[in-house]
Amino acid sequence: MSHKLKAFFDKDTSTLTYIVYDEKTKDSVLIDSVLNYDPAASRLTYASIDQVLDFVEEMSLKVHYVLETHAHADHLTGASEIKKRIPSIKIGIGKNITKVQEVFGNIYNLKDLNTNGVQFDVLLEENKPLKAGTIEIKTIFTPGHTPACSSYLIDDMLFTGDALFMPDFGTARCDFPGGSAKELYHSVHEKLYKLPDDTRTFTAHDYQPNGRELQYKSTIGEHKSRNIQLKASTTEEEFIRFRNERDSTLTAPRLLLPSIQLNISAGELPKAEDNESHYLKIPLRK
Repeated sequence: MSHKLKAFFDKDTSTLTYIVYDEKTKDSVLIDSVLNYDPAASRLTYASIDQVLDFVEEMSLKVHYVLETHAHADHLTGASEIKKRIPSIKIGIGKNITKVQEVFGNIYNLKDLNTNGVQFDVLLEENKPLKAGTIEIKTIFTPGHTPACSSYLIDDMLFTGDALFMPDFGTARCDFPGGSAKELYHSVHEKLYKLPDDTRTFTAHDYQPNGRELQYKSTIGEHKSRNIQLKASTTEEEFIRFRNERDSTLTAPRLLLPSIQLNISAGELPKAEDNESHYLKIPLRK
């Protein structure tokens, strides 16, 4: 069965949100949502969520899951806010999110953070199908960018998160805590590139290099032949050397500190204090 796809682009964070849905049964899943955040004013807004949920309402869709490809470092997830609006929705992420929680729980000194993944409704296991009505999702663990990265295969559609961007942009960085260029190489080369060449790929971000128009769909065959950082012919040694050298020149993502802090908790805000305001913790480095 071939399901329908709708993509939404948040220009501020270059993030793609996807809805896969069945036109007949109205079953659907949502992948990588965005909660808008202005760091200068430390203000949350909901334009991206509203746009997605307007489509859900327009199409009378039943959203079973909000899936995270990983705990993103460049935008806040809208999963928790979406679940508040549609309480029947379940939030899912790869089970290795616990590794990320342990690392960043220490970095932020989050004493009350449960690092067993309990903030998420479903901890996904590799190759164990997840059913959303008529939609079946296969989880493929693709660590390297983070230990908890997953790609999702639905029909012939592969949602690669940050493992693969568009072929003209390459792959994710691997210099975050727990990241590994070697692991990312094997995730892509030994897992994703083993899929049929006509498998359609959908990236979590498009940074529109050289000012080109938005693109988010490619194929495994196209990546194998012309991904500028990791082709089928690229050796492990070549990729690790390139990725490590490249990553050493990159600055931290603009929303790294607020994003990770919320995203390891499925987007749930810290508890309000006695003045009814919520506060993020920002570590200072000396």
